[in-house]
Amino acid sequence: MTDNDVEFRTVIEPFRIHSVEPLRMTTTAYRRRQAAAVDYNLFQLHADDVLIDLLTDSGTGAMSRDQWAAIQHGDESYAGSPSYFVFRDAVQALFPYRHVIPTHQGRAAERILFQVLGGPGKVVPSNTHFDTTRANVEYTGAEAVDLVIDEGHDPRAEHPFKGNMDIARLERLLAERGEDVPVVMMTITNNSGGGQPVSLENLRAVADVCRAAGKPLFLDACRFAENAWFIKQREPGQAERGIPEIIRDIAACADGMTMSAKKDSMGNIGGWLALDDDDLAQRCRTLLILTEGFPTYGGLAGRDLEALAQGLKETVSEDYLRYRIRSTAYLADALERLGIPCIRPAGGHAVYIDAAALLPHIPPLHFPGQALAVALYETGGVRSCEIGSVMFGRHPDGSEQPAAMELVRLAIPRRTYTQSHIDYVIEVAERVVAQTADLTGYRIIEEPPTLRHFTARFAPIR
Repeated sequence: MTDNDVEFRTVIEPFRIHSVEPLRMTTTAYRRRQAAAVDYNLFQLHADDVLIDLLTDSGTGAMSRDQWAAIQHGDESYAGSPSYFVFRDAVQALFPYRHVIPTHQGRAAERILFQVLGGPGKVVPSNTHFDTTRANVEYTGAEAVDLVIDEGHDPRAEHPFKGNMDIARLERLLAERGEDVPVVMMTITNNSGGGQPVSLENLRAVADVCRAAGKPLFLDACRFAENAWFIKQREPGQAERGIPEIIRDIAACADGMTMSAKKDSMGNIGGWLALDDDDLAQRCRTLLILTEGFPTYGGLAGRDLEALAQGLKETVSEDYLRYRIRSTAYLADALERLGIPCIRPAGGHAVYIDAAALLPHIPPLHFPGQALAVALYETGGVRSCEIGSVMFGRHPDGSEQPAAMELVRLAIPRRTYTQSHIDYVIEVAERVVAQTADLTGYRIIEEPPTLRHFTARFAPIR
């Protein structure tokens, strides 16, 4: 926008719809039967039984015309495909690390990295580990530690960068257990903490601490473009800078990154591990070949690599990012007006409802977030995701402890739903609010030893 432009109240999508897919309408009675049939685990629903799917923004976005065209350039050579070099160059234009190792998705990059660096007795600090990151750390026998600032645990705190790491706590951990720390992680944006961004100032401070201690810093960077937009909008001295420039400054703070390309890279599949250390890269490539594929495809088809390369160009568009962040805030603001407490300020990729505050009569270990998520589905066919004591309440020693926050995440797929879809979600939430006193908690009747939220079975507590 120029200085003479007027910002309009209406948030329009900066694209036209080129192709559509139908949604199947269902009734409340039908949805109640389906929820019961899958033992109230919304991950287990058939997607055709979901009207508005806000379970995740991972791999659920719509690819552009130019991404579909790029697919036709895909070269499926087993080794040395030209599509790999197109992909590598697109990654390095934003993250200029020497080694770019493709994987089939982000958790594969995490598994490879922590299988090399983790192990019993090790400790891996982060601002906040997300579920698969934590699980991949703990699977090796290492300990995952969260060091987010205090404001990151306060849903109502209006801090501009609630994803920041607590520098003093990081310094203390490194002083006490430095020999046990193989790597420090920073998640941008901080998904488990409400999609909250990390400031460039904080990233630089963390980098300084890590370098002084001789520890590598890695980014869990799957929402890097959204984080860069928040830096541009909120951090002093950044407003006139371009998004790619800010991203390169983010990259310069770290020694490498894991990436789920199913988020800000606009892909339906894919990821990568990128880093500078030659020896570590060689060890990671060896594991890649064992479980993913040859280093120039890493579990992806050439056409996927081409689509991701194009997506990396599109995700740094300021028109796109302005629409993306404003439309998320539109949903958060509307829910707040209904009296539904959300994490403030609104995050980038999702709106996080504070289920503990909305349902104070349901104890944390009766899973208020699960109760709310089931109610949203049964009432209007809206699928969401609990991020609370179901996801994070079980600890490696088998104990149950309430999570830091009891949240329900409404993750918004990229370029998929229109404003009328979001208005419908708001109306569904309004109806659920009217019945909160009638909602009851849930108990787990069957669960796996790790990542239980994906497959656990629940029963309502009557």
